[in-house]
Amino acid sequence: MTINRRTFLASLAAAPGLSLASHQAAASGAATDILPPVLHRFSLGEARVTVFLDGHLPLGSHLFADYDAALAQKALAGGLHRMTPEGLNIPVNGYLVELGNRKVLVDAGTSDLLGPNLGAMPQGLAATGVAPAEITEVLLTHMHPDHSGGLVTATGAATYANAELVVSRTEWDFWHDDAIMASVPESSRGFFQMARATVAPYGDRLRLFDGEAEVASGFTSLPLPGHTPGHSGFVLDGGAEQLLFWGDVVHSTALQFSYPDWTIAFDTDPAQTALTRRKMFDRAVADNLLLTGSHIDFPGLGRVLRQGESYAYQAAPWQFGL
Repeated sequence: MTINRRTFLASLAAAPGLSLASHQAAASGAATDILPPVLHRFSLGEARVTVFLDGHLPLGSHLFADYDAALAQKALAGGLHRMTPEGLNIPVNGYLVELGNRKVLVDAGTSDLLGPNLGAMPQGLAATGVAPAEITEVLLTHMHPDHSGGLVTATGAATYANAELVVSRTEWDFWHDDAIMASVPESSRGFFQMARATVAPYGDRLRLFDGEAEVASGFTSLPLPGHTPGHSGFVLDGGAEQLLFWGDVVHSTALQFSYPDWTIAFDTDPAQTALTRRKMFDRAVADNLLLTGSHIDFPGLGRVLRQGESYAYQAAPWQFGL
């Protein structure tokens, strides 16, 4: 796809707190208490999937393009989500998939890049009994810090010393393009620096893919452009069942199923983002897809339903007896 620099720059300018300095300030004020592990495990055919709650972020109303308070209130009135003074709290989810002799992570959480309410994914992984050295692949949906931050330790070393990093070539090239980084305001270049720093230790264990491809045993990539140029989902084939990891197709369970054209300031190409979201909603309804998303209410497992001219999210029941 053609990178829309104008909309990307506009999103950076509109979104507060995107500079590296602001992230470092947030991290320096983080509480010393270690966040407790929060996880949900379920089976999918031959695979065992663990969903980790890395933490939560407030999504302020000012971050939505063309936000309409009356429409938002209408959607919120039909559920249990509530707008706080900081905004709508959204989760950050990450995943471990154990299939055969492979232990695959889908996204890696934030580490300490985004403040004290995030960074619990390592505790979740430890609670499963899986050591970081056992991870065989890390599949990145995209290179925003709430997905790639956990790839490195506080000293900048690889958290997963034996894992292969798998990411879209389009995504990799975008964040490593010096011309694009030079064209954004200096205060926003930290976003590029963070993306580069979090993946740097994996340079000798990097696999870039294009389009739809088998990216790991049981996993096929699915291009989902818009949020970032190389934003991708992954389809897990568990044998009898499939599961779609769709990354950031949705940021707000509360609002974007009702208003799928509502984009946020972090979307590189808003028009493409809304188009991708509608296509995925329609496909999910038509195929009755089981899906999960990085910001869908934890544990983030369910399906999409058609509801008049819009959509609704139906959470899957808790799987007992695993």
